[in-house]
Amino acid sequence: MSSEEITNLKQVRKNSDHGEIHATTENIFTEDALDPVYQKKARVLNDAIQEVGMGRYQWALFVVAGFGWLVDNLWPIVTGLILPPVLNEFTFDGPFLKLGQNIGLLVGAVFWGVGSDIWGRRVSFNITLLITGVFALAAGGSPNYVALCSLAAVWSVGVGGNLPVDSAIFLEFVPATHQYLLTVLSIWWAFGQLLGSLIAWPLIGKYSCTLTPSTPCTRESNQGWRYFLFTMGAFMMLLWSIRFFVFKLYESPKYLMGKGQDDMAVEVVHKVAEFNRKTSHLTLDNLTSIGSLSKDNIGGKAAIKRKIARFDSNHIRSLFATRRLAWSTSLLIALWALIGLAFPLYNAFVTYFLATRGAKFGDGSLYITYRNQVILSVIGVPGALLAGYMVELPFLGRRGSLSISTLLTGVFILASTTARSSYALLGWNCAYSFTSNVMYGVLYALTPELFPTKDRGTGNALTACANRIFGVMAPIVALYADLTTSVPIYVSGAIFLFAGFLALLLPFESRGRASL
Repeated sequence: MSSEEITNLKQVRKNSDHGEIHATTENIFTEDALDPVYQKKARVLNDAIQEVGMGRYQWALFVVAGFGWLVDNLWPIVTGLILPPVLNEFTFDGPFLKLGQNIGLLVGAVFWGVGSDIWGRRVSFNITLLITGVFALAAGGSPNYVALCSLAAVWSVGVGGNLPVDSAIFLEFVPATHQYLLTVLSIWWAFGQLLGSLIAWPLIGKYSCTLTPSTPCTRESNQGWRYFLFTMGAFMMLLWSIRFFVFKLYESPKYLMGKGQDDMAVEVVHKVAEFNRKTSHLTLDNLTSIGSLSKDNIGGKAAIKRKIARFDSNHIRSLFATRRLAWSTSLLIALWALIGLAFPLYNAFVTYFLATRGAKFGDGSLYITYRNQVILSVIGVPGALLAGYMVELPFLGRRGSLSISTLLTGVFILASTTARSSYALLGWNCAYSFTSNVMYGVLYALTPELFPTKDRGTGNALTACANRIFGVMAPIVALYADLTTSVPIYVSGAIFLFAGFLALLLPFESRGRASL
């Protein structure tokens, strides 16, 4: 963040009169974008949080909110990790498991995201991990694939609620000068995949039937995936216990203010300040002197209206206000949709692909398969770091980095079909893991920069919605394409190639330019 941006976000006042907040922040929304009384009160609360600063409470929140990022990447790969032994035991169409999960993720994102505006942030924050853990533990005892797919859908309802809720909580407690930490939270996302792969390697690799058994694969000889789900479920219960019993989350001051509970909002700010060993000059009069919210602007329904207001025709029209902006917005939505289809179409089944192709090469060991999955997870970490470097390179920038990394992802996926040994297959997949992490790193940085500030929430929501919907379509495509063939790989690779060329058509390059 540049010094100019910090200056715009935070200005310390020279006077220190009692009852006056000693910091100011800049609003994202224009004066006519929200209810004027609500917006002025929100501005006061923003100033108060800025005055309290980035302290012990926010750093603790960085950790417990980071659990949400970890879970969001961990559980989507869990179904891929357990897929080979589950198919061996239950003999069903594998994409049904991923379909159940993706439907649960979509429902969870909508339900908890909206629900947190009705019953508050604390309830959603404290229950999503509990739901994930409980139903993951139950799934470990699944007697058949119907039960497993159903329980995967339910645990995913909990998983899907983490990012919408956790990101809102973090932003509502962090000072404006430190909002960039929302991006830094993605480091937990990388740890999620690595953690799942490390635990799956010894458990599933050792306690599973072989992929080509001479006798039927029985439950007694195929306990690895169940041990894995029990372990992951117990780990979720541990993370939930830390959130619920160790870290005390206060209700969001803005949520309380939106319910007309100004006194409780002030009390929370002072509790946070006390936790940070700071002093807050916020008083109840600072809020009440602005006025009272009308009945139409108080409570859960009003919160929903404020959220829906992001999607009103004015915000959407603003994203298509000019020909170039309309083209940019349309391309971003298309890119997120295409990648939302191509990425899970391959990534969700990569463990299965590794195992079945390895068997064809005379190496059907699940231990080797999950060892390779760990290697792929480790390779992805430096890819995410490289993305931060590439986007600042002259002549390459965001647009070039996104195009090249997406094209290479497609190329390496297609090239994996030419492998004639398990080592060659691993090599191609390592290259894919590396470039796909670069691709996602660039995409997450580029997307919000190409939306105007006042319409950024709407733009981000539209792209995320397209990504989730097409993610649900991925297992449906896999069902028709047949996982035992290379057709899903060809489809995924072709979509990545198309998306890579599409990225070159983006009309704006944001490298070296301030977002508006």
